[in-house]
Amino acid sequence: MPEKIGVYIDESSLMSLFDGSELVEFVKNKFGDLCPVVKSYPRLAKESVVKEIQADIDNGTIDAVCIAGPTPRVDYDVFCFGKTPTERVNLREQAIKGFMNPDGTALAKGDKAPEELVAIVQDYLKMGVVKLTKMRPINPEVPETFKTIMVLGGGWTGLHAAKYAASIGHDVVIVEKQDSLGGKAIGQYKTFPMKAPYTEAQFSGIEALVEEIKNNPKITVLTQASLEKLEGAPGLYKAEVKAAGATKALDIGAVVLATGWDPLNSKYYAPLGLSKIDDVITSADFEAMVKENRLVRPSDGKAVETVAFITDIDKCIIPEGEGQETEVVVEDAHGDSGEEGEEEVFVFKDMETCKHLAYSSELTSLVALKQANYVREKNEEAGLAYIFYDHMMVPGINELYYKAAQDNPGVMLTKGTISDIKEAGSGGVVITAKNTLLGDEIELEADLVVLPTGLVPTTAHSPILELQYRQGPSFPDLDLFDGFADSNYICFPYETRRTGIYAAGCVRQPMTMALAADDAAGAALKASQCINSASHGVAVHPRSGDLTYPVFNFVRCTQCKRCTEECPFGALDDDPKGTPMPNPTRCRRCGTCMGACPERVISFDNYNIDMVGNMIREIDVPPSFDQGGPRILMLACENDAYPCLDMAALRGRHWSPYVRVIPVRCLGSVNAIWVADAMSKGIDGVMMLGCKYGDDYQCHFVKGSELCNRRKENIAESLKRLGVEPDRVEQYEVAIDDYDKVPGLIDEFMNMIFEKGPNPFKGY
Repeated sequence: MPEKIGVYIDESSLMSLFDGSELVEFVKNKFGDLCPVVKSYPRLAKESVVKEIQADIDNGTIDAVCIAGPTPRVDYDVFCFGKTPTERVNLREQAIKGFMNPDGTALAKGDKAPEELVAIVQDYLKMGVVKLTKMRPINPEVPETFKTIMVLGGGWTGLHAAKYAASIGHDVVIVEKQDSLGGKAIGQYKTFPMKAPYTEAQFSGIEALVEEIKNNPKITVLTQASLEKLEGAPGLYKAEVKAAGATKALDIGAVVLATGWDPLNSKYYAPLGLSKIDDVITSADFEAMVKENRLVRPSDGKAVETVAFITDIDKCIIPEGEGQETEVVVEDAHGDSGEEGEEEVFVFKDMETCKHLAYSSELTSLVALKQANYVREKNEEAGLAYIFYDHMMVPGINELYYKAAQDNPGVMLTKGTISDIKEAGSGGVVITAKNTLLGDEIELEADLVVLPTGLVPTTAHSPILELQYRQGPSFPDLDLFDGFADSNYICFPYETRRTGIYAAGCVRQPMTMALAADDAAGAALKASQCINSASHGVAVHPRSGDLTYPVFNFVRCTQCKRCTEECPFGALDDDPKGTPMPNPTRCRRCGTCMGACPERVISFDNYNIDMVGNMIREIDVPPSFDQGGPRILMLACENDAYPCLDMAALRGRHWSPYVRVIPVRCLGSVNAIWVADAMSKGIDGVMMLGCKYGDDYQCHFVKGSELCNRRKENIAESLKRLGVEPDRVEQYEVAIDDYDKVPGLIDEFMNMIFEKGPNPFKGY
């Protein structure tokens, strides 16, 4: 642990409210020989100053660095001193810029630093130095890693992923369950425009891509194959693949999951006549007909001239009588039957039970436009296509494709809700639509009615991966994402809940072939980055480059399993004795296991229970509200909450001078002992500020905020037993752009604390 800490103060961050020499004297008086170097500079982020700091390290004067100035979110590449422990103390944003006088006013130009601001700055300096004393030398595990990337799925997305991975130097193994490559793309006649002028459908070129892959010496293709087992960790995977009746053992570095989609169970379309009326088909059926050049009515084989395409069916209700909906007995949404004798009654009224159609709405719009043009292409003289839509979704460059269809005299588009579909007496189908652009209910006779095809990700009903993880063979909580494998669409595309396995294409979310090709490149690059990071012993994401890994004191481990069960990423297995077995390259360094452990035997070299506990104990707590005010501890997630506070300060927002902020890796890492430390110290309240959780979650570590909220219930019970009001500890959800709301949340919490009065433990 560091014994000679250098403290360097940035005067430009003090905004003329402090004399740098005063803070230098404070640190020297407080810590003495522990801080042999304490200096202030007009501006720290200068090359000459950084060289001086490096010289202090090189000559052995100091063995750790404390930078007191702006937020650590700026100049992070400037103050980089290798493996030398370095701490950033945020004086500018979260001490000075965010400061508000006790009476609610902001500092005026020319003011001297009030005593409340002096107390904040001094507390943060003490906390920064003490934090460094609890850091240990970082010695990451650096394994010998495998470089091969396995691509599951040999369709459009998988082939592109393999191509990109091979182009950057990786050997690639494609595992395809069918007897040939190409997937669903092989069965398509054309795809949406992928090049200028973006007005006409085009051939995908899938056949040429298949040949290119077959002839690439860096790519091994296994057809009629399945992944039987995947064990180990990123860079160190051992895979067993069954192909051509034999099992192959493969050494794998990372995996790209590109297994695509399955069509939604056709019985969900039963209220619209599918399987009952021969001339009602799905868009997938229609594509196959055109590909085979047999555009005829299934009912009688007559050549098709008029086709009605329906893009949205979530509002289509076929009434049996006034105010009724048709009830249809169906299997599950993925085509799998339940137990014998079990039935599910599906009322076709809304999208609650088949969301995959809603998720596919952009594609259903584009497919209708594409296939309407097929009708004209195959029968330019007599062909006529009608498109009924509720919402025509054609984002981005596809707007040009939509406008081209509008200009086609044989393609008719109208907004409308289908209220009835029935067989016509002379063959074909009669469609009744209401709420059309014409205003009246209309009837239309067509040779064919084409319903949209819902895309259900293959991961929704099959493990596919067969992971040998304690937490199971596939991704957990897929129901939260309606079966889609991507675990964080907004922040970290391609990433699944299993480090080293990256999703691309329609198994991740519904998308066009053009987007799927880009997706494949992204997933391949992520897989390559993962292998490279694992080979250097650092985290991949979201704490990219982090050298630390949780350290376990197994002597005190009670084998309670909380760490293994609560890890969002399955980083821990069990050894034969039932003790947690770490897999370093699976870990994302969130600290959730540390927060879960009741025995406090899990820590990081630069982030641990004792460290934060000591930081809390350095906060100066006045004996009463009248003598210095209350004290509030805020544990702020470094991913959203901490930046949110920074942004609030930079935009002129201010908050109570009685708050002290400690950044945490994730609220999932918060251990109950920190709350106990705060309460026993006499701190009057604890705010835990983190990401949103639940269905609309935004947590970088998926489950962190949710787990913290569960633990808060246990904390509340403990506080009640001690005679302390449970609402003195509260959790708040914020997004990174909620900077305008954070001061209000703090004010609300402070008002509650003033109303309750001091912590009963104050002074003990």
